[in-house]
Amino acid sequence: MNLLETHGIEKRYANHLALDDVSISVPKGSIYGLLGPNGAGKTTLIRIINQITGPDKGEVLFDGRKIVPNDIFRIGYLPEERGLYKKMKVGEQALFFSQLKGLSRAEALKRLKVWFEKFEIQAWWDKKVEELSKGMAQKIQFMITVIHEPELLIFDEPFSGFDPINAQLIKDEILELKRKGATIIFSTHNMASVEELCDQITLINKSKNILSGHIDTVRANYGSNIFEVSFRGNPDDAKNALNNGFELIQLNTEGAIPKVQVKLQSETDSNKLLQALLPSVEVVSFNPVVPHMNDIFIKVVQDYNKAHGLKN
Repeated sequence: MNLLETHGIEKRYANHLALDDVSISVPKGSIYGLLGPNGAGKTTLIRIINQITGPDKGEVLFDGRKIVPNDIFRIGYLPEERGLYKKMKVGEQALFFSQLKGLSRAEALKRLKVWFEKFEIQAWWDKKVEELSKGMAQKIQFMITVIHEPELLIFDEPFSGFDPINAQLIKDEILELKRKGATIIFSTHNMASVEELCDQITLINKSKNILSGHIDTVRANYGSNIFEVSFRGNPDDAKNALNNGFELIQLNTEGAIPKVQVKLQSETDSNKLLQALLPSVEVVSFNPVVPHMNDIFIKVVQDYNKAHGLKN
């Protein structure tokens, strides 16, 4: 079942069409990647989901019915542009925002104590935000976003400003939130994080949804029919076996087991590839080379823009 759906969302600002008939379906308990180049329309869609602005056409469904103002208490939103008050003390501010999310003062203090201990930031309670580094302020913002334990979390570039250690800390927390039942929309330009975290994705480009699906299915569909074969034996024998009818992409002889990458004309040729190699070498593994999301992102956007006469 889907926790969130958008149907035919259109949004126009003056002469700019920000969203054009955009529909997405976010399953409960999933991490959903919302991807696209700068200016594609992602932030506009997020603002509509958060009821910061409304669509010109279309509708947003939350938990099976049209979204209503009170649903905002069931949503946590971490925007790319953070909004902490620099002159205000960290603890005072965390308490203020927690109560805005509907928590009592006592419950907010109880939950904040847990999060401050988890992030090992107890000493920051009486510091002003302006005294913190960008990464430290990001931790506070993340904590404030999740403190009321919302069903839907929306993270826009959540790892911005973090060093690798703290980025991993936040990734672990996001996965823990998912394990506890939260549904997460995750917007980022970091395709490695998308592959690591996301179950499904939607790619928005030039205001339109141009690609949606389960991430494994998307990657498989954009495979280039290249197979990697690990083998034991003489690399020259493997190379000679591929001379007739196969396109050798790469031969890697570094390490204990050599590997060869071969491009096939069709998937049915995979049997022929094995038949060609087996008389000469011992095949250890045989796997399709699945493209990375970064390559798919670039290809899909460039192909769409070229087909519609648009600039990248």
